[in-house]
Amino acid sequence: MTYNLNYEVLGSIFLFGYFLGSIPFGLILTKISGLGDIRKIGSGNIGATNVLRTGNKNIALLTLLLDGGKGAFAIYLITITLPKVFYINFDMVEFYQCTVAISAVVGHCFPIWLSFRGGKGVATGFGVVLSFNLYIGIVALLIWVLTAKAFKISSMSALIAYFLIPILMFYYETELIYFLSSFIISLVCFVQHRENIKRLINRSEPKI
Repeated sequence: MTYNLNYEVLGSIFLFGYFLGSIPFGLILTKISGLGDIRKIGSGNIGATNVLRTGNKNIALLTLLLDGGKGAFAIYLITITLPKVFYINFDMVEFYQCTVAISAVVGHCFPIWLSFRGGKGVATGFGVVLSFNLYIGIVALLIWVLTAKAFKISSMSALIAYFLIPILMFYYETELIYFLSSFIISLVCFVQHRENIKRLINRSEPKI
């Protein structure tokens, strides 16, 4: 499909997704709940896995849901807003959906507020994938959960899930743009896990 893009809208959507994705819920929730600065605990990551290392499962779960919700909400808002407010053809919305999806994950991983040192994009990416294709998202989540239960290694479960997500999108999603977006998001996820990959190879990656 050929896209006739409005680049001003495209830029605005990217910035919206970035700043929404950059909200550091893990950091905010741990500070509010008196658990301290999550960046000084465990791996220093602001994601749900590191929040879990504080011992507060409820805050970790809330972080997971809110980080995932950032990606899903960004897509939902763009989907309902663009055709009505900007009078953009609904056939074009999928491209802008993918733009805001990628930018939300980028915002989570590289938030300007935290010197571009954020999370690894796992939960936010899952929110995006669930919005793209609910069934593929559910399958990916099941793979993530079952792998985590089997091996007790969070990074391994995330990497396996994100390796399979683009493959599932390619075979079971009719829109090529969703496959390309999921590939980019998976690539970002792998880049953010580069240190974990080294530890997995060296068999020194800590278990959950």
